[in-house]
Amino acid sequence: MSSDPWGRVDETGTVYVRTADGEQVVGSWQAGTPDEALAYFERKYEGLVVEIGLLEKRVKTTDLSAKDAQTAIDHIREQVDAHHAVGDLDALKVRLDKLVETVDARREERKVQRAKQSDEARHAKEALVVEAEELAQSDQWRAAGERLRALVDTWKGLPRLDRKSDDELWHRFSHARSAFSKRRKAHFASLDAQREEARKAKEKLVAEAEALSGSTDWGPTAARYRELMADWKAAGRAQREHEDDLWNRFRGAQDVFFAARSGVFAERDAEQTENLKLKEELAEEAEKLVPVTDLKAARAAFRSINERWEAIGHVPRDARPKVEGRMHAVERALQESEETEWRRTNPEARARAEGLTGQLQAAVDKLQGQIEAARSAGNTAKADKLQKELDGRQALLDQALKGLQEFGG
Repeated sequence: MSSDPWGRVDETGTVYVRTADGEQVVGSWQAGTPDEALAYFERKYEGLVVEIGLLEKRVKTTDLSAKDAQTAIDHIREQVDAHHAVGDLDALKVRLDKLVETVDARREERKVQRAKQSDEARHAKEALVVEAEELAQSDQWRAAGERLRALVDTWKGLPRLDRKSDDELWHRFSHARSAFSKRRKAHFASLDAQREEARKAKEKLVAEAEALSGSTDWGPTAARYRELMADWKAAGRAQREHEDDLWNRFRGAQDVFFAARSGVFAERDAEQTENLKLKEELAEEAEKLVPVTDLKAARAAFRSINERWEAIGHVPRDARPKVEGRMHAVERALQESEETEWRRTNPEARARAEGLTGQLQAAVDKLQGQIEAARSAGNTAKADKLQKELDGRQALLDQALKGLQEFGG
């Protein structure tokens, strides 16, 4: 018989292990000595010790799930309860019980953690749903579309909730995305229709612009091109693949017309500049007729100058007032000379001037006689009063005599 503190081998080869509940049969050993039997089953015990130690380490240092940990504990416990080892099996049971407590605590921690994560995920998904529903009403198609795609990626990265809650939130989220997609599709369908209408309208504008490009009716055609440009802007944009081509044709037609007009205007401007030079020379020639000394000769010379003036043609618009003003000034001077000559040679006007002068002269002579009589009588006051009246009549007489001289009198 052989024994140690935790087990023994009886004379029949039966191996026992000592536990708190008494001795338990470990097994039968017939292949060797009792000491070898104890050593064999003690090694099995040491294997259990190592296995429990490794499990304790895994539970403490890894993310081993509570379920897997419990399965491992149950597996080791079956071996311990089977009493197929010699050693302090009660101590192993205590360690296994502590492991169970640790796993239960870990399970509870993870349950709380999962609940927290689930709550956070719920709030996060609810926030995504609210934002998606707001974006569903947006007209910022590109930005809102990109943001909705980003929200989908964020959603995929969040933990799942319970099926009912997750499905409800996903339904709202998906509905918001679908609503936005339908609105965007309807918007761009409407936009495509508008752009097609714009394309048709611009095709007509281009056709008219190209038809006008060869016109030489410069003013009305230029005005019509301005109207066509206003119509072009009002028509809106056509599809991108048509807009640039239509614009190039439209603009090209205008360029042809305005280039031709510019060439004609440049030639006309050169001609009008030369005309201006000639008219300035005529204006200078006309200005030499003033002051008028021989009205008949001056009028004949001005008539000749004016005939040559009319034959020259147009001058630049901005220079026209000045050069024509010079000719008008000479013409007015001639007219004033004619009026002066007419007044000088008019018999009726001369007779009226002579009559007025005679009346004034008689009045002056009479006043002079009255003044002399008053002074002789010593009536100074009356003489002074008559003198003032004489001064007024004398001034009128002087003016009348001056007018009479214009008639050669």
